[in-house]
Amino acid sequence: MPGFESFGALERKEVEDVLDNGVLMRYGFDAMRNGHYKAQSLEEEIQKTLEVNHAQLVTNGTAAVSVALALAGIGAGDEVIMPCFTFVASFEAIMMLGAIPVLVDIDDTLTLNPEAVTKAITNKTKAIMPVHMCGSMANLDALMTIAKDHNLKLIEDACQAIGGTYKGKYLGTYGDLGCFSFDFVKTITCGEGGAVVTNNAQYAKNADLFTDHGHDHIGNDRGAELHPYLGYNFRISELNAAVGLAQIRRLKDFIAIQKKNYTILREALSVFPEVTFRTVPEGGEESYAFLNFFLPDLDTARKVSSTFKETGVDACFHYYDNNWHYIRKWEHLKDIKTLYPVSNDVKNGLAYLQTKTFEASDHFIGRNISCLIKLSWTEQQVRERAQLMVDAIKQSL
Repeated sequence: MPGFESFGALERKEVEDVLDNGVLMRYGFDAMRNGHYKAQSLEEEIQKTLEVNHAQLVTNGTAAVSVALALAGIGAGDEVIMPCFTFVASFEAIMMLGAIPVLVDIDDTLTLNPEAVTKAITNKTKAIMPVHMCGSMANLDALMTIAKDHNLKLIEDACQAIGGTYKGKYLGTYGDLGCFSFDFVKTITCGEGGAVVTNNAQYAKNADLFTDHGHDHIGNDRGAELHPYLGYNFRISELNAAVGLAQIRRLKDFIAIQKKNYTILREALSVFPEVTFRTVPEGGEESYAFLNFFLPDLDTARKVSSTFKETGVDACFHYYDNNWHYIRKWEHLKDIKTLYPVSNDVKNGLAYLQTKTFEASDHFIGRNISCLIKLSWTEQQVRERAQLMVDAIKQSL
């Protein structure tokens, strides 16, 4: 991660196909395409690769989450339970539908704590949304049981975890709907792009309509298509899809590289009894996009993070003090600082953030360091990096 580190002839060939025929829009202009339908082809490759029945491309991962929630029937005043450790897009996508994000604690998986989820359910709750942060998953069996017991939808935000699996299923394909991001820093990139996946045929049909102004896509005459429903424009371009089409065909190779580099670093850090690693639920396998480990306490984690930066160990994140990914720094959410009017339902629904604390999550995020695993490293570079990390931890303990 990220896939742009491995751009090459395959990506260029797919992009040149689009530029040669001049059709950048995914729909219409059939006579000009010379048989090239990159977005459609990428959807088919996603379905084949992730072993899922349906995939719908969208403009980005944030759009994927909003679309998935809309397909699941989430709307004004509904509550969606999500973790307090994620990217800001997760709650933004919920609020764009007029729904209310209900943030709850994580556990040592760095994802949703099932006990916290159960306690947060109200008569307004419509969905549980685990976020597979940094390439790994929550206890999805437990969350699915909770969802079924309370008649809720399980929507997986797998934007950072393509290629990871849980009990033989790819992350994103376990729940009712799954979401992926293909932005510039993801394992598979389109530059900008995303996808919603599902095994539900009705959700898939609705996704096809909803993401293109309600077009029914029946026949070959774009102008004659009907609009049986309202929709929006979340169409990806053929250029973006072309890049992703080359990348998705390389996913297994990318995951293998990530796993090799991850393993070298993890083995190096395992010499420290003070260092422990995030819990991966039984039956799960990470995408190896990040190495996540815990130090004994917050102060030590801060020291290690600082020493990493000083000694050139880049792309390692201490999220406790990060304003993109953790509740502590989300004043704009707590104070509802939006550039658009927010309903009283949302304002009242978010009032809990003025007093709610997240000590259980602080315990894990405060001690955690998350290190990006790059595809471009040589083995020598990985081993040199491992030694720098070991030295930094020795210095800080």
